[in-house]
Amino acid sequence: MSKLIIMADGTCDLTKELTEEYGVVTVPGHLVFPGGKEYRETLTWDAVPRDEFYADLKKRPDEYATAPANVEEFYLAMEPYAAEGDDMIVCTISAAMSGAYNFALQAKEKICRKYPVKVQIIDSMRFGPGFGLMVLYAAKKRNEGLGFDEVTGWLEENKNRFHQAGWLDDLSFVAKKGRLTHAKAFFGALAGIKPIGEFDYNGMTTVIGKAKGAKKAYAALLSYIEGTIEDPSEQIIFIAQTNRLPQAEEFKKLIEEKFKPKAIYIKDVFPSCGINVGPGLMAAYYVGRPISKDLGFERELLNKYLEAKE
Repeated sequence: MSKLIIMADGTCDLTKELTEEYGVVTVPGHLVFPGGKEYRETLTWDAVPRDEFYADLKKRPDEYATAPANVEEFYLAMEPYAAEGDDMIVCTISAAMSGAYNFALQAKEKICRKYPVKVQIIDSMRFGPGFGLMVLYAAKKRNEGLGFDEVTGWLEENKNRFHQAGWLDDLSFVAKKGRLTHAKAFFGALAGIKPIGEFDYNGMTTVIGKAKGAKKAYAALLSYIEGTIEDPSEQIIFIAQTNRLPQAEEFKKLIEEKFKPKAIYIKDVFPSCGINVGPGLMAAYYVGRPISKDLGFERELLNKYLEAKE
């Protein structure tokens, strides 16, 4: 009997435990470390310990690089399932950030010329744990009994409802890597300032406000989540961190107390995304109201909380 396969490229940051629990197939990309050492992404810390990786990345960011799985690698990942007659939904990192989406499309064309199966390539318009959360929800829908057309329809209809609420201590790193829009006004690391970002309509991240200090940032972020989240008690929430584990643990505690979600996970950002994000990320990812096209609603909402007196 044929199955519906949920597949994602390796920038989804889903751990082995979560991919096994929800039934997700990952397609690893490529990493280049200092000295020209090349690896395939494993979504583990086998190549280098996490803390060591982020410490060294901060010292010599230009010596690290990433590349997505190529057309042939996507094809080879899909072919065993196609040969079994399985339909596939293949999700990729935002096309605004990577060539993975176009490579997957080309692999799909080769698969569909050879096998009578259905394949849908989804541009998640997200990256890292935000992308991974979307993939997890797709697998959850499949596991609940939804079919190919229902899951692909749900993804296309709802992918603009996956939010990011958190900060990145040093925007100069992510701006240099081309992962942030409108970065010039916020460029660099400012002492005590927490730039807060949200996913935008173009599949990137945009800074929508700045908090003075972690205490103010936590309070504003909790209020922002409250103003944008839907059905929090039914949610799976990810909290991502790149060398900011104590802050992520504090944020997790605050979110659990306020929203009591069904599940909440602190997520590492593995090298395939970490190389382009850098150290200093601490953010929650969740499902909420659709994000506005110009981020006007989100900016106004966040800044109302940032301007409020304690």
